[in-house]
Amino acid sequence: MAHRPRKTFILDTNVILHDPSCIHQFQENNIVIPLTVIEEMDHFKRGSQVINLNAREFARTLDSLTGNSIFNGGVSLGEGKGVVQIAIAKGLSAEIQEVFREDNPDHRILSVAYDLHKSSGNRKPVVLITKDVNMRMKAKALGVRAEDYTTDRVRSLDSLYSGKETVEEVDDNSISALYHAPYELPAEPLSRIHRFELIPNKYFILRNPSRSVLAYYDPVSRLLRKVDKTHVSGIKPRNAEQTFAADALTRASIPLVTLTGKAGTGKTLIALASAMAVRREYRQIFVARPLVPLSNKDMGYLPGDIESKLAPYMQPIWDNLKIIQNQYPEEDRQYQQIDQMVKEHKLVVEPLSYIRGRSLQKIFFIVDEAQNLTPHEIKTIITRAGDSVKMVITGDIYQIDHPYLDAESNGLSYLIDRFKGQPLYSHINLEKGERSELAELASNLL
Repeated sequence: MAHRPRKTFILDTNVILHDPSCIHQFQENNIVIPLTVIEEMDHFKRGSQVINLNAREFARTLDSLTGNSIFNGGVSLGEGKGVVQIAIAKGLSAEIQEVFREDNPDHRILSVAYDLHKSSGNRKPVVLITKDVNMRMKAKALGVRAEDYTTDRVRSLDSLYSGKETVEEVDDNSISALYHAPYELPAEPLSRIHRFELIPNKYFILRNPSRSVLAYYDPVSRLLRKVDKTHVSGIKPRNAEQTFAADALTRASIPLVTLTGKAGTGKTLIALASAMAVRREYRQIFVARPLVPLSNKDMGYLPGDIESKLAPYMQPIWDNLKIIQNQYPEEDRQYQQIDQMVKEHKLVVEPLSYIRGRSLQKIFFIVDEAQNLTPHEIKTIITRAGDSVKMVITGDIYQIDHPYLDAESNGLSYLIDRFKGQPLYSHINLEKGERSELAELASNLL
C-alpha cells in the first residue's frame, strides 16, 4: 500500500501565539518556520499578557531543539512525527515583489511559502497555516494552498452541548416523586422511556400538559434530583436556565461551571450573585476579564494612568455588582458588606493577566468574556486551580473581539466540547434575554 506523501506546513506567527504547542499537532508532516516569524516573536517575548507567555514558551520549545540542523534540513520532533525547520529567505521573491511590492513580515512569510510551493513541483503538498483571513486570500491568489489552524476547533456548533433538555409528556407520578421528600427519582427508567441522554450534571425541564418540574442528573447516585428556584444574594432567577445556573454555581460538588448566552441573559450577574451567596466557603472572590483592546492595539495608546486605562474594560463587572448591592437598603448589612469586601480585597476585580503568580487556593474565580481566550489560554487558567477552587467561565461565543478567533475556535467553545460528560463539570446555555423587551429584540434582530 502506497504511503501518502508528507505535507509541508509553513506556520504564521499568529498560529504560534495562539497555541505555542502547535508544532506537535501535525503528526508525521514537516513544519517550516520562516525566520521572519522568529523575528516577529521577538517583539512579543516581553510582557505579562498571555500572548507574551506563549511567545516565551514557544522560544523555549524551539531552543530545546538546538543545533545547526534546524536550519539545514530540520530536526525530528520524535517517533512518528515530522521534522521542524527554520527557513531563511533572501528577500522577497520576484513574483511576490511584482504582486504586492511592499516588503513586510507577512509578504516575507508568503515568499517562503511560495518558494517552497514552486520547488516542490506539486510532488509534496505545501500548506501555509495562518489564522489571518487576508493572509490566506493572498496565498491563494499566488496558487499556494492556505488553511486555518483547526486543531482546537469544535466539530460543530449545532451539536455544542447546551447543558439542558426539555422532556415532554412525563407521567404525573414521576413529577410528583420529585415534589416529595427525598425529592429524587431513578433516572435510567425515565431516560429509556423518553430517550434522553444522561450526562453528569445535565439539567432537565420535565413536564406534561398540567405541570412541570426542574431537575438535574446526579452521576454518583444515578438519580434525578429536584432543582429549587432560590434567590442568590437578593437576585431571583427569572427563568429555568438562570435557575439551573444558580444551582450549579452554588453546588460545592461542581468545581467547574461554564455559562454561555447572548448579551442580557444574566451570565455575569448570576455568577456574581452566586459567588456572594457562598462567599463564606471561600477565602476570596476573584473576577477577571481578558483585555482585548479595540483594533488589536496595545492599551498603551489609551490616555491616562493604568487605572483609567483599565476602567472601561472592568466597568461592566462593577455595574453588575451594583445591581446586587441595590437589592438591599443602604443601611442594610448586606449592602455595606460588598464595599467592605472590596476594601479588604476579599472581592477583587482585575484583568485576567494580573492573576499571574497568584495562588488560586479556596477562591471563587470568575472569568468573564472568555470567548476572547484561545484554547491554550483556557487550559493555562484551569490547570492553575488549586484546592477548594470554584472556577466559573462565562461568555458569548458569537460576540468575539479577538482578531483570530471565531465561534468554533475560541477557548470557551473548546472547553464546553471537551468537558461535556465530566462529573466535575456543569454547563448552561442561557437563551432568554432579561434586560428589557427592547434589548431582547435588538439582540435577536441586529
